[in-house]
Amino acid sequence: MTVSSGSAGWYLRRLSRMGPREVGGRVGDTVRRRRWRSARPNCPSVTGARFTAVLPAGTIDAIPPDAAKRLIAEAERLMYGHAEFFGVVRDDLTDPDWWSDPKTGRRAPWGYAFDVPYRNEDAVGDIKQIWEPSRHQYLTVLAAAYAVTGNERYAERVAEHLRSWWAANPPLRGVHWISGIELGIRLLSWVWIRRLLDGWPGVAGLFEANPVALKQIWHHQRWLAAFPSRGSSANNHVIAEAAGQFAAACAFGWFPSSARWRAGALRSLERHLRSNTFGSGLNRELATEYHGLVLELGLAAVAEADAADVPVPASIRLVLLRMTDALAAVVDGRLRPPRQGDADDGHGLVVDGAGTDRWASLLATGDAVFGRLAWWPTVTGTDVRTPLLAALIRPYAKDGTAPAVARPASRPGHFADAGMTILRGPGEIWCRCDGGPHGFLSIAAHAHADALSVEVRHDGVDVLADPGTFCYHGQPEWRQYFRSTLGHNTLRLDGDDQSVSGGPFLWTRQARSRVLLADTSGTSDGGTARWCAEHDGYQRTDGAVHRRRVELTAASREVRVVDQVRGPQGPRRVADLAFHLGPAITADLVGNRALLTWTRDGEERSAVLDLPGQLDWRAHRGETNPPLGWYSAGFGRKEPATTLVGTGFADGAAEFTTVLRFRD
Repeated sequence: MTVSSGSAGWYLRRLSRMGPREVGGRVGDTVRRRRWRSARPNCPSVTGARFTAVLPAGTIDAIPPDAAKRLIAEAERLMYGHAEFFGVVRDDLTDPDWWSDPKTGRRAPWGYAFDVPYRNEDAVGDIKQIWEPSRHQYLTVLAAAYAVTGNERYAERVAEHLRSWWAANPPLRGVHWISGIELGIRLLSWVWIRRLLDGWPGVAGLFEANPVALKQIWHHQRWLAAFPSRGSSANNHVIAEAAGQFAAACAFGWFPSSARWRAGALRSLERHLRSNTFGSGLNRELATEYHGLVLELGLAAVAEADAADVPVPASIRLVLLRMTDALAAVVDGRLRPPRQGDADDGHGLVVDGAGTDRWASLLATGDAVFGRLAWWPTVTGTDVRTPLLAALIRPYAKDGTAPAVARPASRPGHFADAGMTILRGPGEIWCRCDGGPHGFLSIAAHAHADALSVEVRHDGVDVLADPGTFCYHGQPEWRQYFRSTLGHNTLRLDGDDQSVSGGPFLWTRQARSRVLLADTSGTSDGGTARWCAEHDGYQRTDGAVHRRRVELTAASREVRVVDQVRGPQGPRRVADLAFHLGPAITADLVGNRALLTWTRDGEERSAVLDLPGQLDWRAHRGETNPPLGWYSAGFGRKEPATTLVGTGFADGAAEFTTVLRFRD
């Protein structure tokens, strides 16, 4: 079912997921917005402002030459106006129109920010396309290129674009003053732009000696202090808001309210980093891309605290340490993490060129700040961001406020609180099993209906793939498909999703899963690792329970998946069992057996997929009515991929066995 996020029904469903405190806070926000429409205060005068949060001497010299080369190549592309945002290639960034969406050709309307119907693509355009350049992360790349090369072309372009943006987007006017996450990330970008341009003669005139810049910085922080994400919306957005405000209040602490803003943002950051993170270190949204975003934001905030000598609670560093260890534990042999839940390619701080591995960069920073453990995977790639952050952040072991903590002695394979289990086998066989919560908070905004889904890779290649996300707004049929049960490697009954959607970021009923068995050590001696879980998502109709068992046997290099449907006798249940193959996989399906082939590093690889014979199997690829057979490597991008769907009846205690066997 496709549900509009602007209908009266959606507002009622959304309201039903809020508690009294959140409702009260949102009422207060509404009153404040009305008052601000006609009562916009002036930024207080600032005299003698100085920027002192500079990089230590020698920091730029520590950037590896190949990382610097990638950075400069990216900066040159940007200087010629070339960039790509969410699959849309642009060549207009020499003089950008900050309100234009090149994807739809629409331009967002002018007016009081909170009157702009940003969810309505017909009126505004694709909001993600409009917002992304105004995070100014491409300007942090140009500023980093200036810091590395001293070439003033880069600094002058940054200054030109900042002045253009500030002139086109006065406080509370237009589409860029609607969403707190945008303001928070933009502030963080400005802090780093100022830092990286420190050697440029014009930098003080661009920032601390510029009344327009001061007004923008002040209004951004005032906005964030007034309109934090609340209650059921307090996910990664509130962390971006707090991190951006804290960074600005540390680095740009020039205003009468700076100390208050800094303290409030730090309290919010500490509270929400803890509440957004499981004790195991995995992010509670169970959307891996947001794990990366939150970790980047947290590290950037701690960097500002240490640069300004502002004490931070020990719990903040501890959460970031656990997040880093958890990331090291779940990546495959090519340092790719799970593809789980929503992903919109959001980053906290960007100072690197194309081709830099985000996850290797985070692990490299983790090594510099926290110290790698013996079981961590080896990181061979280089990046610009790690030496910059490491120059500012005090190493964990040397921080006097950091508590001693027992870190995992060996690589964890099962994260009980998150319901994630990683089975590993020979030949870099990697298998993720999902038996965790549906999502985070009452709306589970970034969850997918993927209970008991599996994801299998061979040497980093997606074999049984999680198809990804593709879009958020404007294309409801695609949003629905990529987060549906049929859009994942799991079982669907009677055409229903396991969890019920109430809108593009709202679930009104959430399937509950529980892991019954997780033995991840079996393959170490050539034996078998085992996992078993079940969920209640279909009990709302006829009491059916889906239980899945997965076994990875090292000796035979096979993954066995056994699906059971348990429940009372009644009308025949129609079962659809889906297996989505990665885009590199070619499938030859004959009956209920598929020969899978692909190439990795110039070598031909293959596997045999034996599918349950009780079901009628068909291969689907690149279908649009309805969507089926697609893979999204990143937000805004999709490509055809083969999906195998078996359809039949699940009567009584039905059992379906699938075996994926890798060939030597």
